[in-house]
Amino acid sequence: MPTRRRRSGPARAAVVLLACLAVAAGVFALYDRGVGPLPDPEGCRASVGGVVVDLSTEQAENATTIVAVGVRRGLPARAASIALATAYQESKLRNLDHGDRDSLGLFQQRPSQGWGTAAQIQDPYYAVNKFYDALVKVDGYQTMRITEAAQEVQRSGFPEAYEDHAADSRALASALSGYSRARFSCVVDDPGSAASQAPGRNGLTPRADRVRRDLRKAFGALPLGGYDAGGVSTGHMKGSAHYEGRAIDVFVRPISAAHKRTGWAIASYLVAHASRLEIDHVIFDKRIWTAGARSEQGWRDYDPGNAPGDRRILEHRDHVHVDVP
Repeated sequence: MPTRRRRSGPARAAVVLLACLAVAAGVFALYDRGVGPLPDPEGCRASVGGVVVDLSTEQAENATTIVAVGVRRGLPARAASIALATAYQESKLRNLDHGDRDSLGLFQQRPSQGWGTAAQIQDPYYAVNKFYDALVKVDGYQTMRITEAAQEVQRSGFPEAYEDHAADSRALASALSGYSRARFSCVVDDPGSAASQAPGRNGLTPRADRVRRDLRKAFGALPLGGYDAGGVSTGHMKGSAHYEGRAIDVFVRPISAAHKRTGWAIASYLVAHASRLEIDHVIFDKRIWTAGARSEQGWRDYDPGNAPGDRRILEHRDHVHVDVP
């Protein structure tokens, strides 16, 4: 019977190392897919009509900003689809500080071509507004193919390239502008408890006031409530964050299909920017989104229980609620 040769110490160590690397690779592959005991990585997803669009947090922030500006300007969702497809092609929805020749920003606009200064172009709100300014001058853009409308604005050397992103952009625009409700969500780390923050002069803590200012920058003069100078002590459920100046309500009254779309556009924007703004909860239209581990579940049904009052208000049918730790 032949004698079995034993592996040397270094050889055994190499085998063990390779086995460990294989296990680690498998674990991280599962992590990347959001499978297994590890939490999902931060990121966002829109799912509409069988089209699934995955975005990084940065991409989602830029996409929702593009849509928010369109909502503020009263533009149709088609305008957002065109802008999103253009930004996908030009920058992968990132606010780049470089590009071909002097191209910059989300849309790779060029200072030398009259789009503005370098600093202006790298301000997403400026860049998005300049894109829409040019788009609305295109006669019939609402019925054009997305790539044709984008090309009228961009004058690219690859005019058909924008069509590669048409399906994803339509799905994103539908979810982010509220036509497809609760079809956009993000996985976001728990913002953690803040050091005790006293409400400021307007009754909001510094974190909550930052959310207020950010919302108005994105959507304009929204009807806001749920806070007041000196604080509020009634009108909300027991234990509400409103009583500590940590919550804001954005009213979309009266209840209608158009106001529902606006509400979902606002709610989607808040979820996309939740990491940056340190948001804890967003509630709208009987749905709730929560940062941290529960964000992996996306939008969940919201039940106010047996609290007294108008069910439409308690279920947040006519207002978007947002709070911070």
